[in-house]
Amino acid sequence: MPKVFFKTYGCQMNERDSEQVTRDLTARGYVMTGDEKEADVVLINTCSVRDLAEQKALGKMGMLGRLRAGRPEMVFGFLGCMAQSRGRELVEDLAHVDLVVGTQKFHKVADYVDQLYQRRVALRDRLMDDERLSIVDVEEEPGSQETIREHTLSERQATAFVSIMQGCNMHCTFCIVPATRGSERSRSIAGIVAEVEDLVARGVREVTLLGQIVNLYGRHEFETRDGKSPFVQLLEAVHAVGGLRRLRFTSPHPIGFRADLVECYARLPKLMPHVHLPLQSGSDRLLKAMHRTYTAAKYLRLVEQIRAARPDVAITTDVIVGFPGETEEDYAASRELVRAVGFDNAFIFKYSPRRDTPAATMEAQIPEGVKDERNQDLLAVVNALALEKNTALVGKRVEILCEGVSKSNDARLMGRTPGNKIVIFEGSERHIGEVFDVRIERTTGFSLYGNPAIA
Repeated sequence: MPKVFFKTYGCQMNERDSEQVTRDLTARGYVMTGDEKEADVVLINTCSVRDLAEQKALGKMGMLGRLRAGRPEMVFGFLGCMAQSRGRELVEDLAHVDLVVGTQKFHKVADYVDQLYQRRVALRDRLMDDERLSIVDVEEEPGSQETIREHTLSERQATAFVSIMQGCNMHCTFCIVPATRGSERSRSIAGIVAEVEDLVARGVREVTLLGQIVNLYGRHEFETRDGKSPFVQLLEAVHAVGGLRRLRFTSPHPIGFRADLVECYARLPKLMPHVHLPLQSGSDRLLKAMHRTYTAAKYLRLVEQIRAARPDVAITTDVIVGFPGETEEDYAASRELVRAVGFDNAFIFKYSPRRDTPAATMEAQIPEGVKDERNQDLLAVVNALALEKNTALVGKRVEILCEGVSKSNDARLMGRTPGNKIVIFEGSERHIGEVFDVRIERTTGFSLYGNPAIA
Protein backbone atom coordinates (compact mmCIF):
# COMPACT_ATOMS: atom_id res chain seq x y z
CA MET A 1 0.00 0.00 0.00
CA PRO A 2 1.24 3.55 -0.70
CA LYS A 3 2.69 5.33 2.33
CA VAL A 4 1.99 8.97 3.25
CA PHE A 5 4.23 11.34 5.20
CA PHE A 6 2.08 14.19 6.55
CA LYS A 7 3.47 17.30 8.28
CA THR A 8 1.21 19.93 9.86
CA TYR A 9 2.10 23.50 10.81
CA GLY A 10 -0.07 25.96 12.70
CA CYS A 11 -3.15 25.97 14.89
CA GLN A 12 -5.58 23.40 16.26
CA MET A 13 -7.83 23.94 13.25
CA ASN A 14 -4.98 22.85 10.98
CA GLU A 15 -4.49 19.78 13.17
CA ARG A 16 -8.19 19.00 12.89
CA ASP A 17 -8.14 19.45 9.10
CA SER A 18 -5.12 17.14 8.87
CA GLU A 19 -6.92 14.54 10.96
CA GLN A 20 -9.80 14.57 8.46
CA VAL A 21 -7.41 14.13 5.52
CA THR A 22 -5.60 11.31 7.33
CA ARG A 23 -8.90 9.56 7.96
CA ASP A 24 -9.91 9.88 4.28
CA LEU A 25 -6.55 8.55 3.06
CA THR A 26 -6.43 5.57 5.43
CA ALA A 27 -10.01 4.70 4.45
CA ARG A 28 -8.69 4.29 0.89
CA GLY A 29 -5.86 2.02 1.98
CA TYR A 30 -3.02 4.52 2.33
CA VAL A 31 -0.67 3.94 5.26
CA MET A 32 0.62 6.85 7.31
CA THR A 33 4.33 6.93 8.09
CA GLY A 34 6.55 9.12 10.22
CA ASP A 35 9.55 8.30 8.01
CA GLU A 36 9.66 10.68 5.08
CA LYS A 37 12.24 8.51 3.30
CA GLU A 38 9.80 5.62 2.84
CA ALA A 39 6.88 7.81 1.74
CA ASP A 40 5.18 7.58 -1.64
CA VAL A 41 3.14 10.71 -0.91
CA VAL A 42 4.34 13.82 0.95
CA LEU A 43 1.77 16.32 2.21
CA ILE A 44 2.34 19.53 4.18
CA ASN A 45 -0.60 21.34 5.76
CA THR A 46 0.46 24.96 5.99
CA CYS A 47 -0.06 28.08 8.11
CA SER A 48 0.07 31.70 6.91
CA VAL A 49 -0.44 33.60 10.16
CA ARG A 50 3.26 34.49 10.36
CA ASP A 51 6.03 34.52 7.80
CA LEU A 52 8.11 32.08 9.84
CA ALA A 53 5.43 29.39 9.49
CA GLU A 54 5.41 29.81 5.71
CA GLN A 55 9.19 29.72 5.51
CA LYS A 56 9.29 26.51 7.57
CA ALA A 57 6.81 24.83 5.24
CA LEU A 58 8.63 26.00 2.12
CA GLY A 59 11.97 24.93 3.55
CA LYS A 60 10.66 21.51 4.53
CA MET A 61 9.11 20.90 1.11
CA GLY A 62 12.26 22.07 -0.63
CA MET A 63 14.34 19.63 1.40
CA LEU A 64 11.94 16.74 0.78
CA GLY A 65 12.04 17.29 -2.98
CA ARG A 66 15.29 15.37 -3.18
CA LEU A 67 13.38 12.18 -2.38
CA ARG A 68 11.93 12.09 -5.89
CA ALA A 69 15.33 11.31 -7.41
CA GLY A 70 14.82 7.97 -9.12
CA ARG A 71 11.21 7.77 -7.88
CA PRO A 72 9.14 9.82 -10.37
CA GLU A 73 5.87 8.28 -9.09
CA MET A 74 6.08 10.21 -5.80
CA VAL A 75 3.43 12.86 -5.11
CA PHE A 76 4.18 16.11 -3.25
CA GLY A 77 1.45 18.46 -2.04
CA PHE A 78 0.77 21.65 -0.11
CA LEU A 79 -2.54 21.99 1.73
CA GLY A 80 -4.22 24.69 3.79
CA CYS A 81 -3.69 28.39 4.34
CA MET A 82 -0.47 29.03 2.41
CA ALA A 83 -1.80 26.85 -0.39
CA GLN A 84 -4.94 29.00 -0.45
CA SER A 85 -3.07 32.32 -0.55
CA ARG A 86 -0.35 31.34 -3.03
CA GLY A 87 -2.14 28.83 -5.22
CA ARG A 88 -0.46 27.97 -8.52
CA GLU A 89 2.55 30.05 -7.55
CA LEU A 90 3.68 27.11 -5.39
CA VAL A 91 3.63 24.73 -8.35
CA GLU A 92 5.53 27.22 -10.48
CA ASP A 93 8.17 27.95 -7.83
CA LEU A 94 8.84 24.38 -6.63
CA ALA A 95 9.43 22.00 -9.51
CA HIS A 96 8.49 18.84 -7.63
CA VAL A 97 5.15 20.05 -6.15
CA ASP A 98 2.16 18.39 -7.85
CA LEU A 99 -0.75 19.25 -5.58
CA VAL A 100 -2.01 22.51 -4.07
CA VAL A 101 -5.31 22.33 -2.16
CA GLY A 102 -6.91 25.26 -0.34
CA THR A 103 -8.77 25.50 2.93
CA GLN A 104 -12.24 24.67 1.56
CA LYS A 105 -11.18 21.52 -0.26
CA PHE A 106 -9.66 19.23 2.38
CA HIS A 107 -12.40 16.67 1.66
CA LYS A 108 -11.08 16.36 -1.90
CA VAL A 109 -7.44 15.70 -1.00
CA ALA A 110 -7.80 11.90 -1.04
CA ASP A 111 -9.39 12.04 -4.51
CA TYR A 112 -6.60 14.24 -5.83
CA VAL A 113 -3.85 12.13 -4.27
CA ASP A 114 -5.40 9.04 -5.86
CA GLN A 115 -5.54 10.69 -9.26
CA LEU A 116 -1.97 11.93 -9.17
CA TYR A 117 -0.43 8.81 -7.66
CA GLN A 118 -2.17 6.42 -10.05
CA ARG A 119 -1.27 8.55 -13.06
CA ARG A 120 2.35 8.84 -11.99
CA VAL A 121 2.61 5.09 -11.34
CA ALA A 122 1.02 4.28 -14.71
CA LEU A 123 3.45 6.61 -16.47
CA ARG A 124 6.44 5.78 -14.28
CA ASP A 125 8.63 4.44 -17.06
CA ARG A 126 7.92 7.47 -19.23
CA LEU A 127 8.17 10.18 -16.54
CA MET A 128 11.26 12.18 -15.89
CA ASP A 129 11.96 12.92 -12.20
CA ASP A 130 10.76 16.52 -12.60
CA GLU A 131 7.87 15.99 -15.04
CA ARG A 132 4.67 17.76 -14.03
CA LEU A 133 1.18 16.34 -13.51
CA SER A 134 -0.28 19.02 -11.26
CA ILE A 135 -3.63 19.75 -9.60
CA VAL A 136 -4.38 23.15 -8.03
CA ASP A 137 -7.72 23.69 -6.31
CA VAL A 138 -8.19 26.82 -4.20
CA GLU A 139 -11.73 27.68 -5.27
CA GLU A 140 -14.51 28.45 -2.80
CA GLU A 141 -16.99 25.68 -2.11
CA PRO A 142 -20.40 26.26 -0.50
CA GLY A 143 -21.01 23.93 2.43
CA SER A 144 -17.33 23.19 3.03
CA GLN A 145 -17.81 23.85 6.76
CA GLU A 146 -19.73 20.56 6.95
CA THR A 147 -16.91 18.44 5.55
CA ILE A 148 -14.61 18.31 8.60
CA ARG A 149 -16.54 15.88 10.77
CA GLU A 150 -14.84 12.45 10.78
CA HIS A 151 -12.26 11.35 13.34
CA THR A 152 -9.46 8.83 13.51
CA LEU A 153 -9.00 8.14 17.21
CA SER A 154 -6.02 6.44 18.78
CA GLU A 155 -6.54 3.80 21.43
CA ARG A 156 -7.95 5.32 24.62
CA GLN A 157 -7.91 8.84 23.16
CA ALA A 158 -9.46 11.11 25.79
CA THR A 159 -9.74 14.43 23.98
CA ALA A 160 -10.82 15.60 20.54
CA PHE A 161 -11.24 18.79 18.52
CA VAL A 162 -14.58 19.52 16.86
CA SER A 163 -14.67 22.09 14.05
CA ILE A 164 -17.92 24.10 14.32
CA MET A 165 -17.34 26.81 11.70
CA GLN A 166 -14.95 28.13 9.09
CA GLY A 167 -13.83 31.59 8.11
CA CYS A 168 -13.71 35.04 9.68
CA ASN A 169 -15.40 38.38 8.94
CA MET A 170 -13.50 40.59 11.39
CA HIS A 171 -10.69 41.71 9.05
CA CYS A 172 -8.10 42.68 11.66
CA THR A 173 -5.53 44.69 9.75
CA PHE A 174 -2.63 42.36 10.62
CA CYS A 175 -4.42 39.11 9.76
CA ILE A 176 -4.49 37.06 6.57
CA VAL A 177 -7.08 34.56 7.83
CA PRO A 178 -10.15 36.11 6.11
CA ALA A 179 -8.28 35.74 2.82
CA THR A 180 -7.18 32.15 3.46
CA ARG A 181 -10.23 30.77 5.30
CA GLY A 182 -12.97 32.84 3.67
CA SER A 183 -16.08 34.34 5.26
CA GLU A 184 -17.84 32.92 8.33
CA ARG A 185 -19.81 29.72 7.71
CA SER A 186 -21.25 27.68 10.57
CA ARG A 187 -22.36 24.08 10.89
CA SER A 188 -25.71 23.05 12.32
CA ILE A 189 -26.08 22.43 16.05
CA ALA A 190 -27.58 19.02 15.32
CA GLY A 191 -24.59 17.99 13.22
CA ILE A 192 -22.10 19.12 15.84
CA VAL A 193 -23.97 17.36 18.65
CA ALA A 194 -24.12 14.14 16.63
CA GLU A 195 -20.34 14.31 16.13
CA VAL A 196 -19.77 14.83 19.85
CA GLU A 197 -22.11 11.95 20.71
CA ASP A 198 -20.12 9.67 18.40
CA LEU A 199 -16.84 10.76 19.97
CA VAL A 200 -18.12 10.14 23.50
CA ALA A 201 -19.42 6.71 22.47
CA ARG A 202 -15.85 5.94 21.30
CA GLY A 203 -14.32 6.93 24.64
CA VAL A 204 -13.60 10.66 24.32
CA ARG A 205 -14.10 12.51 27.61
CA GLU A 206 -13.35 16.09 26.54
CA VAL A 207 -14.08 18.06 23.36
CA THR A 208 -12.78 21.44 22.28
CA LEU A 209 -14.96 23.40 19.86
CA LEU A 210 -12.92 25.13 17.17
CA GLY A 211 -13.52 28.24 15.09
CA GLN A 212 -11.54 31.22 13.82
CA ILE A 213 -13.73 33.35 16.09
CA VAL A 214 -15.57 30.59 17.81
CA ASN A 215 -17.94 32.65 19.96
CA LEU A 216 -19.42 34.33 16.87
CA TYR A 217 -20.68 30.93 15.75
CA GLY A 218 -23.97 30.95 13.88
CA ARG A 219 -24.61 34.67 13.96
CA HIS A 220 -25.46 34.75 10.24
CA GLU A 221 -27.34 31.44 10.12
CA PHE A 222 -29.28 31.13 13.37
CA GLU A 223 -31.44 33.29 15.62
CA THR A 224 -30.90 34.41 19.20
CA ARG A 225 -33.45 32.59 21.38
CA ASP A 226 -34.52 33.49 24.90
CA GLY A 227 -31.66 35.98 25.03
CA LYS A 228 -29.11 33.31 24.14
CA SER A 229 -26.79 33.62 21.16
CA PRO A 230 -26.39 30.70 18.75
CA PHE A 231 -23.03 29.90 20.37
CA VAL A 232 -24.56 29.67 23.84
CA GLN A 233 -27.31 27.48 22.41
CA LEU A 234 -24.58 25.23 21.00
CA LEU A 235 -22.71 25.11 24.31
CA GLU A 236 -25.88 24.05 26.10
CA ALA A 237 -26.61 21.34 23.53
CA VAL A 238 -23.10 19.89 23.68
CA HIS A 239 -23.05 20.19 27.47
CA ALA A 240 -26.16 17.97 27.57
CA VAL A 241 -24.41 15.05 25.82
CA GLY A 242 -24.36 12.17 28.27
CA GLY A 243 -20.91 10.83 29.14
CA LEU A 244 -19.08 14.02 28.17
CA ARG A 245 -16.97 15.17 31.10
CA ARG A 246 -15.32 18.34 29.83
CA LEU A 247 -16.09 21.07 27.29
CA ARG A 248 -13.75 23.77 25.96
CA PHE A 249 -13.64 26.18 23.03
CA THR A 250 -11.05 28.28 21.20
CA SER A 251 -10.38 30.95 20.07
CA PRO A 252 -12.94 33.64 20.91
CA HIS A 253 -12.94 37.39 20.32
CA PRO A 254 -13.74 39.84 23.13
CA ILE A 255 -16.55 41.31 21.02
CA GLY A 256 -18.36 37.97 21.12
CA PHE A 257 -18.26 37.67 24.90
CA ARG A 258 -21.75 38.91 25.78
CA ALA A 259 -23.46 38.48 29.14
CA ASP A 260 -25.11 35.20 28.10
CA LEU A 261 -21.73 33.61 27.37
CA VAL A 262 -20.08 34.95 30.54
CA GLU A 263 -22.97 33.53 32.54
CA CYS A 264 -22.29 30.05 31.12
CA TYR A 265 -19.18 29.81 33.27
CA ALA A 266 -21.34 30.03 36.38
CA ARG A 267 -24.00 27.49 35.36
CA LEU A 268 -22.44 24.88 33.02
CA PRO A 269 -20.22 22.62 35.14
CA LYS A 270 -18.73 20.77 32.16
CA LEU A 271 -17.50 24.08 30.67
CA MET A 272 -13.91 24.20 31.87
CA PRO A 273 -12.68 27.32 33.70
CA HIS A 274 -10.19 28.41 31.06
CA VAL A 275 -10.59 31.29 28.61
CA HIS A 276 -8.08 32.04 25.89
CA LEU A 277 -8.94 35.68 25.22
CA PRO A 278 -6.70 37.35 22.61
CA LEU A 279 -5.66 40.86 23.64
CA GLN A 280 -3.16 41.76 20.86
CA SER A 281 -2.34 45.17 22.39
CA GLY A 282 -2.95 47.22 25.49
CA SER A 283 -2.84 50.47 23.54
CA ASP A 284 -6.20 51.90 22.47
CA ARG A 285 -4.52 53.66 19.56
CA LEU A 286 -3.06 50.41 18.26
CA LEU A 287 -6.23 48.43 18.93
CA LYS A 288 -8.06 50.87 16.68
CA ALA A 289 -5.35 50.57 14.03
CA MET A 290 -5.63 46.79 14.30
CA HIS A 291 -9.42 47.01 13.89
CA ARG A 292 -9.95 45.12 17.14
CA THR A 293 -13.20 46.99 18.07
CA TYR A 294 -12.61 47.20 21.85
CA THR A 295 -10.51 49.28 24.23
CA ALA A 296 -8.12 48.24 26.95
CA ALA A 297 -10.68 49.31 29.56
CA LYS A 298 -13.42 47.21 27.97
CA TYR A 299 -11.09 44.22 27.83
CA LEU A 300 -10.23 44.59 31.51
CA ARG A 301 -13.92 44.87 32.44
CA LEU A 302 -14.65 41.68 30.51
CA VAL A 303 -11.91 39.86 32.42
CA GLU A 304 -13.45 41.06 35.68
CA GLN A 305 -16.90 39.83 34.59
CA ILE A 306 -15.56 36.39 33.67
CA ARG A 307 -13.73 36.10 36.98
CA ALA A 308 -16.85 37.15 38.87
CA ALA A 309 -18.78 34.35 37.14
CA ARG A 310 -16.03 31.76 37.72
CA PRO A 311 -13.43 32.84 40.31
CA ASP A 312 -11.10 29.90 39.59
CA VAL A 313 -10.90 30.65 35.85
CA ALA A 314 -7.50 30.60 34.13
CA ILE A 315 -7.10 33.29 31.48
CA THR A 316 -4.53 33.16 28.69
CA THR A 317 -4.00 35.46 25.74
CA ASP A 318 -2.15 36.47 22.56
CA VAL A 319 -0.18 39.72 22.32
CA ILE A 320 1.53 41.24 19.29
CA VAL A 321 4.62 43.38 19.80
CA GLY A 322 6.09 45.61 17.11
CA PHE A 323 2.87 46.37 15.26
CA PRO A 324 3.48 49.25 12.78
CA GLY A 325 3.70 52.55 14.62
CA GLU A 326 4.04 50.98 18.09
CA THR A 327 5.78 53.55 20.28
CA GLU A 328 7.45 52.95 23.61
CA GLU A 329 4.28 54.32 25.21
CA ASP A 330 2.12 51.86 23.25
CA TYR A 331 4.33 48.96 24.25
CA ALA A 332 4.33 50.11 27.89
CA ALA A 333 0.51 50.09 27.81
CA SER A 334 0.54 46.47 26.63
CA ARG A 335 3.06 45.51 29.28
CA GLU A 336 1.02 47.19 32.01
CA LEU A 337 -2.25 45.59 30.93
CA VAL A 338 -0.65 42.14 30.87
CA ARG A 339 0.49 42.70 34.45
CA ALA A 340 -2.89 44.15 35.49
CA VAL A 341 -4.82 41.16 34.15
CA GLY A 342 -2.34 38.67 35.60
CA PHE A 343 -2.60 36.11 32.81
CA ASP A 344 -1.91 32.46 33.52
CA ASN A 345 0.04 32.30 30.28
CA ALA A 346 0.38 34.24 27.04
CA PHE A 347 1.67 33.73 23.54
CA ILE A 348 3.80 36.71 22.50
CA PHE A 349 4.23 37.27 18.78
CA LYS A 350 6.47 39.65 16.92
CA TYR A 351 4.43 41.41 14.23
CA SER A 352 4.97 39.76 10.86
CA PRO A 353 3.80 41.54 7.67
CA ARG A 354 1.39 39.36 5.68
CA ARG A 355 0.69 39.83 2.01
CA ASP A 356 -2.45 41.77 1.06
CA THR A 357 -3.18 42.95 4.62
CA PRO A 358 -3.53 46.66 5.45
CA ALA A 359 -0.87 46.58 8.17
CA ALA A 360 1.78 45.35 5.73
CA THR A 361 1.78 48.72 3.96
CA MET A 362 1.38 50.93 7.01
CA GLU A 363 4.05 53.49 7.73
CA ALA A 364 6.45 53.27 10.68
CA GLN A 365 7.25 49.56 10.42
CA ILE A 366 9.20 48.58 13.53
CA PRO A 367 12.83 47.39 13.23
CA GLU A 368 13.38 43.70 13.99
CA GLY A 369 15.78 44.54 16.79
CA VAL A 370 13.12 46.56 18.60
CA LYS A 371 10.60 43.75 18.11
CA ASP A 372 13.07 41.29 19.61
CA GLU A 373 13.68 43.47 22.66
CA ARG A 374 9.97 43.96 23.35
CA ASN A 375 9.27 40.29 22.74
CA GLN A 376 11.87 39.17 25.27
CA ASP A 377 10.83 41.77 27.81
CA LEU A 378 7.15 40.82 27.65
CA LEU A 379 8.01 37.11 27.76
CA ALA A 380 9.83 37.74 31.02
CA VAL A 381 6.69 39.36 32.45
CA VAL A 382 4.51 36.46 31.29
CA ASN A 383 6.92 33.84 32.60
CA ALA A 384 6.93 35.49 36.02
CA LEU A 385 3.13 35.56 36.08
CA ALA A 386 2.90 31.91 35.03
CA LEU A 387 5.35 30.87 37.73
CA GLU A 388 3.40 32.80 40.34
CA LYS A 389 0.09 31.20 39.28
CA ASN A 390 1.52 27.70 39.22
CA THR A 391 3.43 28.07 42.47
CA ALA A 392 0.10 28.85 44.15
CA LEU A 393 -1.06 25.34 43.19
CA VAL A 394 1.86 23.51 44.82
CA GLY A 395 0.62 21.40 47.70
CA LYS A 396 -2.97 21.51 46.47
CA ARG A 397 -5.17 18.73 45.17
CA VAL A 398 -6.42 19.31 41.63
CA GLU A 399 -8.45 17.32 39.12
CA ILE A 400 -6.85 16.24 35.85
CA LEU A 401 -7.86 14.33 32.75
CA CYS A 402 -4.98 12.05 31.79
CA GLU A 403 -4.36 12.35 28.06
CA GLY A 404 -1.49 9.87 27.74
CA VAL A 405 2.30 9.84 27.57
CA SER A 406 4.09 13.12 28.18
CA LYS A 407 5.59 14.66 25.05
CA SER A 408 8.65 15.75 27.02
CA ASN A 409 9.25 12.48 28.90
CA ASP A 410 7.87 9.20 27.53
CA ALA A 411 8.43 7.55 30.90
CA ARG A 412 5.71 9.72 32.44
CA LEU A 413 2.10 10.58 31.77
CA MET A 414 0.46 13.95 31.36
CA GLY A 415 -2.94 15.41 32.03
CA ARG A 416 -4.59 18.81 32.14
CA THR A 417 -6.31 20.61 34.94
CA PRO A 418 -9.70 22.28 34.38
CA GLY A 419 -7.70 25.50 33.86
CA ASN A 420 -5.76 23.77 31.03
CA LYS A 421 -2.48 23.55 32.91
CA ILE A 422 -0.25 20.59 32.09
CA VAL A 423 0.52 18.16 34.92
CA ILE A 424 3.30 15.56 34.55
CA PHE A 425 3.20 12.49 36.80
CA GLU A 426 4.29 8.89 37.13
CA GLY A 427 1.46 6.51 36.39
CA SER A 428 0.35 3.48 34.44
CA GLU A 429 -1.82 2.71 31.44
CA ARG A 430 -4.88 2.45 33.67
CA HIS A 431 -4.73 6.22 34.23
CA ILE A 432 -5.07 7.11 30.53
CA GLY A 433 -8.47 8.56 29.70
CA GLU A 434 -9.47 8.84 33.34
CA VAL A 435 -10.41 11.89 35.40
CA PHE A 436 -8.93 11.91 38.89
CA ASP A 437 -7.20 14.07 41.47
CA VAL A 438 -3.47 14.60 41.91
CA ARG A 439 -1.51 16.50 44.48
CA ILE A 440 0.80 19.10 42.95
CA GLU A 441 4.32 18.67 44.30
CA ARG A 442 6.34 21.21 42.32
CA THR A 443 6.41 23.44 39.26
CA THR A 444 9.06 24.49 36.76
CA GLY A 445 7.06 27.46 35.52
CA PHE A 446 4.66 26.31 32.83
CA SER A 447 4.43 22.63 33.81
CA LEU A 448 3.22 21.16 37.08
CA TYR A 449 4.39 17.88 38.59
CA GLY A 450 2.02 15.78 40.64
CA ASN A 451 1.40 12.52 42.42
CA PRO A 452 -1.85 10.61 41.75
CA ALA A 453 -1.28 8.17 44.62
CA ILE A 454 -3.35 10.04 47.18
CA ALA A 455 -6.33 9.19 49.33
